[in-house]
Amino acid sequence: MTFVLTVAGCGGGSTASPRSSSAAPTEPCDSITIAVNPWVGYEANAAVVGYLAEKRLGCKVTKKEVDEQTAWQGLDSGEIDVILENWGHEDLKQKYIEEKRSAVRVGPSGNKGVIGWYVPPWMKKEFPDITNWQNLNKYAEKFKTAQSDGKGQVLDGDPSFVTNDEALVKNLNLNYKVVYAGSEESLIKAFRQAQEKKTPLIGYFFEPQWLHLDIELVKVDLPEYTAGCDADPAKVACDYPRYELDKIASKKFVDKGGPAARLVQNFQWSNDEQDTVASFIAKYKMSPDEAAKRWVEANPDRVEDWLTKAKP
Repeated sequence: MTFVLTVAGCGGGSTASPRSSSAAPTEPCDSITIAVNPWVGYEANAAVVGYLAEKRLGCKVTKKEVDEQTAWQGLDSGEIDVILENWGHEDLKQKYIEEKRSAVRVGPSGNKGVIGWYVPPWMKKEFPDITNWQNLNKYAEKFKTAQSDGKGQVLDGDPSFVTNDEALVKNLNLNYKVVYAGSEESLIKAFRQAQEKKTPLIGYFFEPQWLHLDIELVKVDLPEYTAGCDADPAKVACDYPRYELDKIASKKFVDKGGPAARLVQNFQWSNDEQDTVASFIAKYKMSPDEAAKRWVEANPDRVEDWLTKAKP
């Protein structure tokens, strides 16, 4: 099957069998509870870290499906040990890291985060100026739906996602209404259908995201982001910042140390690597464990460094 060939080639990994990482762990590993936020890229992170923690380090792994706000509360309460993909949230860092001191930064995930408005590639080809936000009002009629109250529709995903879209519509004087698809999966389905059926769609989307492997969605140029332009959520009139996605853990978990904590600290990978595993889960319908196993076995040299440093 085609995807098997893709697995073997991703991440520059060797097809050699794993080395010392397959040996029994030399230090006991207690447990790790991983927050799983509601998008498949995050699920890919959790799949790989959880698989390695359980199968290679002998840890007891628990995954809790929670939204972003709840995950931070879990770090504070002790119900969550780690967030593997944090998108900004400077307010929560201030509250839980600086003030309550119940959480700590544990380094970058390696992923580069991009949020914005996107259109399917056929629209950019047919309407070349549509990706300039100043032209959006002249195209508003094309984006009308039954849910948009006579205005153009901007389709958002899960209401819990980081979004400034309602403020952007208001402050840029756009004749649009934000409508929520309800989930990442629904958003993906909408973009797929828009490209396949050549129907107009403009919506919130992001990178890393495995759909970009299949469809080269085109980002709309909103007013350029500058430091502080999003300080007041009600007055946002600029694009989203570029995010250096990072990992956050409970201070208690990090202070305790051990193989699981070190694995979390060592884990870093690229957008393409995450998208590959996410596509196994979302497109090829593998279980997270199976997706992680496929990627890990195809990339032993890639994970060896994480595992070696996770051991004493």
